[in-house]
Amino acid sequence: MNDPDSILLHTEELMTKALDYLNHEFQGLRSGRASTALVEYIKVDYYGAPTDMKSLAAISTPEATQILIKPFDASALNEIRKAIEESDLGLNPQVDGKQIRLNIPPLSTDRRKQLVSKAKKMTEDAKIVMRNARRDGNKHAEALGKGDSHISEDEVKTLKSEVQDLLKKYEGIVEKKIEEKSKEIMSVN
Repeated sequence: MNDPDSILLHTEELMTKALDYLNHEFQGLRSGRASTALVEYIKVDYYGAPTDMKSLAAISTPEATQILIKPFDASALNEIRKAIEESDLGLNPQVDGKQIRLNIPPLSTDRRKQLVSKAKKMTEDAKIVMRNARRDGNKHAEALGKGDSHISEDEVKTLKSEVQDLLKKYEGIVEKKIEEKSKEIMSVN
């Protein structure tokens, strides 16, 4: 990274990745309604290899409070059931022939508060990653100023300011996301 533009691009790329990861994590958080995202990435021990459930079964939501899981391979049914029971979702899988039904019970107020706390922790983790990206961007900016790239102190100062602006922008997006997710979790359907 030997120019200000590449430093800014790299820093923004790291912040975008943190935001994408947060969005992915939020999908796995339960709100009051059924969503296939709740179970898609549960790891199932399939012939000794941890495999995402979405690779082993067709997952659908036939009703607002139910998830239906139809394994492609019927022999994986018990392993899928076991993986759901061991996940921290607190759901009770019902084996129904060659498929599994998950009834999503309404969340208690306490459980909703726990989920909001979990979401806030995920948000803080994303902010830490973004702040680390800012720190790295600033280090690269300082290195540019000290190197033989002929960049003035003012240009380094401007670059650091732009990196800080990126952080503010992405932290603002994260704040908006946690606000929306908290409302979604706390709303009783």
